[in-house]
Amino acid sequence: MRHVETVMGVPMSIDIRDVGDHHAAADDAFHELRSADELFSPYRPESELSRVNRGELAPEAIDVRFSDVLALAERFSVVSGGTFTLRDTDGRLDLNGIVKGWAAQRAADLLRSRGLRDFCLNAGGDVIAAGGPAPGRRWHIGVRSPEFADRMLAVFSLADETIATSGCYERGSHIVDGRTGLPAGELASVSVISADLTTADVLATTVYAMGADGVRWAAERYECAILAVTDSGELIDGGDLRRALAVER
Repeated sequence: MRHVETVMGVPMSIDIRDVGDHHAAADDAFHELRSADELFSPYRPESELSRVNRGELAPEAIDVRFSDVLALAERFSVVSGGTFTLRDTDGRLDLNGIVKGWAAQRAADLLRSRGLRDFCLNAGGDVIAAGGPAPGRRWHIGVRSPEFADRMLAVFSLADETIATSGCYERGSHIVDGRTGLPAGELASVSVISADLTTADVLATTVYAMGADGVRWAAERYECAILAVTDSGELIDGGDLRRALAVER
C-alpha cells in the first residue's frame, strides 16, 4: 500500500511492503508528521515556535518535544562551530533545518513499533528506506541533478538506511551559514546517507552551509556517506559512498 499526503508544504509518502492492511499505522505516522508541523511551523501563528518567538510561553509551559529538538539543534550548532544555525536572518528561532528529518524519523520509528519492517518513507526528498521492497532486494533511491530536473545525479541502493538532500535548486538560496549570517552558495546540492534521518538532515544542511570543506568535516565526525556538487558541477564525495551506489542486487 502507498499513502500520500502534503505535510509541511511538501508531498510525503509511505510505501509499505509488509503483508496485510496497514492503513491505521500509516494514518498514525502521518498524524506524527502533521503534529510536528503544528508544533514547529514558522508559518502558523498558533504554532509553538511562533508563540515562543513572540515570547508568549514560559519555559515550563513549552512542549517537551520542542525542548528536545531545540537541545538537539543547539548541540549540532556547537559541534559545527555555529555553521548550523537555529535562527533566521531576522534573529527569530527557526528549526526548519532539523524538524523534517526529526519528524520523519519519529514516524518511521512508530511504524517499526507496529511491527512493520519493509517500507519507504519519503518526506519531501528525505528518505527512510526500511528493509526492502521485496525479499533479497534493496530500495533504490534517486537523487536528482541540481542542474537538470529530469536527470538523476546518482541512484543509491539502501536497506535500513536514510538519505537527506539539501540544495538551492528548488527554493533558492534559503540556507544560511550561521558563522557569517549570509546565504551559502558554494555548493549546488548535498546528499547525506546515515542510519538516522535526523542526523542525515542536519548534516546535509550543515555541509551545504560549510561548503566543500564540510564534506571532510562531516565524514570525519559521523558515520555517514556524502555526495556534494559544487556550483561548477564538480562532484565531491565523503565516507564510504561507493558501497551505496546502486548495482543489481
